[in-house]
Amino acid sequence: MSSIPDAARVLQSARRVLRMESQAVAALEHQLGEPFVAAVSAILAAPGRVIVSGVGKSGIIARKIAATLTSTGSPAIFLHPSDALHGDLGIVSNADVALLLSKSGESQELLELLESLSRVGVGIIALTGAVNSTLGRLAKVVLDCSVAGEACPHDLAPTTSTAAALALGDALAVALLEQRAFPEEDFARFHPGGTLGRRLLRVRDVMVADGVPLLAPTAPMRDCIVLLAEKRGTVAIVDQSGVLLGVVTAGDLTRLMEREEDFLTIPVEQVMTRRPLTAEPEQLAANAVNLMERGVMALPVLDSERRVIGMVHLHDLMRARAV
Repeated sequence: MSSIPDAARVLQSARRVLRMESQAVAALEHQLGEPFVAAVSAILAAPGRVIVSGVGKSGIIARKIAATLTSTGSPAIFLHPSDALHGDLGIVSNADVALLLSKSGESQELLELLESLSRVGVGIIALTGAVNSTLGRLAKVVLDCSVAGEACPHDLAPTTSTAAALALGDALAVALLEQRAFPEEDFARFHPGGTLGRRLLRVRDVMVADGVPLLAPTAPMRDCIVLLAEKRGTVAIVDQSGVLLGVVTAGDLTRLMEREEDFLTIPVEQVMTRRPLTAEPEQLAANAVNLMERGVMALPVLDSERRVIGMVHLHDLMRARAV
């Protein structure tokens, strides 16, 4: 039978780990300097990819850094040292730059990879906890990722050191993102199926642009009823230039029928809502959803001159998971 843990001791241990790791990450801010700028410059100058590598826990962190770099505009791949030395080195060219991770800077596999990369002509950036290690001495640029100690009570299991390495990798990725002026649109393009892509989805990506239901203000409600039935319950009323004057919705029709028996010949301008909510094509789709929380099922999409160029429907926004 398993023993019941001492709650106070468990929480004390967890808080100590979080405190040590947060202090280690905070200390990195003061360790940054010219080498970090040089690392950013080297990656920006390389026409190829960033080859990220490490062994063991450092290899796991390296995989994450490679993924973050790639998704933020700096194409990168993870290359395991053993695989590289058994054929995968063929994917590397002298247009690439390498980011090698090692706490000790003495991993034999990584040093063998460094030697091979150097022969190819790849510039080496080291991210290490030992700047005077073999890796630190042989690298072109050295990022100091040293920590006071591991959160492990035996100072053995990589904990604080991996947290620091991960944070420094994120700092590198974001610095590169800002230097490349990586736009929000590219986040959406690189993350079409994820939360980022949905959050950055634009109205223009979801709106209906063809067959938008439009009527002149003098058109009778008879014509409007047909469009309401065929075009999902919202009709835009526009002038001769296509500028929006108002909208007629299925709700407007229902209220009209309740108060008028002979309504088919009434001009739509007498029924329309004259100041409807609208959207712009570059507006975030999530913002359009927020507008629709007022009980609106569709929004006319307008250009800079208030001409109707599309219609965005709540059902389409829900299907695109912008909700």
